[in-house]
This record gives sequence, structure tokens and C-alpha cells, in this order.
Amino acid sequence: MIQVTTRDVMEKFNLQLVSGQEGIGRYITTSDISRPGLEMAGYFTHYPANRVQLLGKTELSFFEMLPHDIKLERMHRLCAQNTPAIIISRGMDVPEELLQASNANHVPVLVSKLTTTRFSSRLTNFLESKLAPTTAVHGVLVDIYGIGVLIIGKSGVGKSETALELVKKGHRLVADDSVEIRQESENLLIGSPPPLLEHLLEIRGIGIINIMTLFGASAVRPYKRITFIVELENWDPDKVYDRLGLDEEKMRIMDTELTKMTIPVQPGRNVSVIIEVAAMNYRLKKMGVNAAEEFSRRLDAVIASNDEMDDFL
Repeated sequence: MIQVTTRDVMEKFNLQLVSGQEGIGRYITTSDISRPGLEMAGYFTHYPANRVQLLGKTELSFFEMLPHDIKLERMHRLCAQNTPAIIISRGMDVPEELLQASNANHVPVLVSKLTTTRFSSRLTNFLESKLAPTTAVHGVLVDIYGIGVLIIGKSGVGKSETALELVKKGHRLVADDSVEIRQESENLLIGSPPPLLEHLLEIRGIGIINIMTLFGASAVRPYKRITFIVELENWDPDKVYDRLGLDEEKMRIMDTELTKMTIPVQPGRNVSVIIEVAAMNYRLKKMGVNAAEEFSRRLDAVIASNDEMDDFL
């Protein structure tokens, strides 16, 4: 599980650490950010102490109106035991009462030069990406015409060889063998390679090859949204395969259901071309063009026409 510390945020956004240095290694466990306006007014009943606290111009201007003893009391309560950090936006001066409370409770106080809204948006996006639920899937992830296609199947069915063919055709490899998947938001799955396997592809009989070294930087990408799944399986003569494409399979990864297609593999079938066409056809379906449904409508029209002719005769 990926963990984010206050130090990570400080380094990512080039923040200035002004006090509470002892707590710089505190963990941030939620992507939610709090702007403690009610807390400044003294309401701590539902204070979300485990969130990063962001103080902007509004909060600090109200704080300056309070008496000194209340200021100190409010800041000591704001610097709770599990508060990961307090961040001041716009490069504003840090109140002396906050410096005292942060040093006493070891809560880091950081300063950003960005406006409050802009920094809040950037920090939220960063934390949502880092703290997103993750899983790993055995397969290959390829970017085909802008579609993130996850190729799965039993070991030895030809996933990596198919990916190599696709790369030779100009598509881009994301991950081979193991695909790390993050659910960054509802129905949004992002796939990436483990650091150990980045840019690498295993071909039985050849071994490990570096796709970026062989084909250039345009042949790889570090991550891609997964929108379509292709499962390769050895051809089973006793199995009835879909020949029209009217039935749509689904596969669930974490909390997201994705469209899945099963492609039987046997000698003579160009699997890479089939997957290319499957990706293009998936895109057309999303645009409202469905060849299988169009064929079904034509067939129904022909049958209805023949029935009418029989009734007439």
C-alpha cells in the first residue's frame, strides 16, 4: 500500500516548512482537505483532525480579530495529535500562536505561494491519485488508438507476443506480465507497470527485451486509463463463440465494470489485427455506431418483409 507523508507533499509542491519539524513524517490517510473556518470560530464538535488543514485569507483575517488568549487556545486545538499538517496559502505570515502550538504538538506548518483555491485543487488531485485503492492483474496493457486495452489470459497463451506485434504496428506498451491498477475515482481505472518491469517485455525463446530501447520512446507510456478488456484463450472446438457481437461481456475490477471480449487463439488467426479491430469497434460503439445491432435490424426487416409477402400470396 502506497503511503503519503507530509514530507512528500512538501517536496512535491515546494512548500516552506516553518515549524513543527518533528512531525514532518506524519502520514496523510485521506485526500479530503479541511478549511477550518468554523473551528476558528470555536466549533470543534466535528473537527476532521485527520485531514490536512488549509488556512487562507478568509480564515486568517477572522483569526486576527480574536483576543490573544483565544487565539492560542484555538491553535492548540487545531494542532491535534493526528493532524498531518497545517498549510498557509498565498505566502502569508504565520501567526505566532500557530507557531507556538505547532512546535508544542509537533504538527508541521507549511507555507505555499499559491492561492488557496488553486493549491487546494492541486493537492486534492495529488492525494486522490496517491491514495487511490490499488490492485494488480496478470496481463498486458497496451494503448491502441487511444484505447487502454488490458489483455488477459492463461500463461503461455500469447499475450506478450501479441503486445509485441501491436508495438510493431505503432501502438504503445504500458505494462507486461503485471499491471498495477489504481481506482482514482468512480469508473476510472489507471494501469501502470511495476517499477521493476517498466518498458520491459518477456518473449519466450528470446527473454527480456526493452521496448523503449528497441522501438524508441514513442513505443511506451507510463500509465493509461483501462477501458476495454480482451481475454485470450486457446480455441475450444466444443465451445460456441459469439459470431455477431450482440452479447456484451463484463468484467469487474475493484468497483468498476469494464467491457470484455473473449478471443479464441489458434494457428492462422492474426490476434494482433483482431485486437486492433476490436478496439476500433469498441470506440465506434461508444460513438453510437453498432454494426451488430445494425445487422440485426436489417435481418428483422428482411424477415418482416418476407412474412408480409407470404401473407399477401
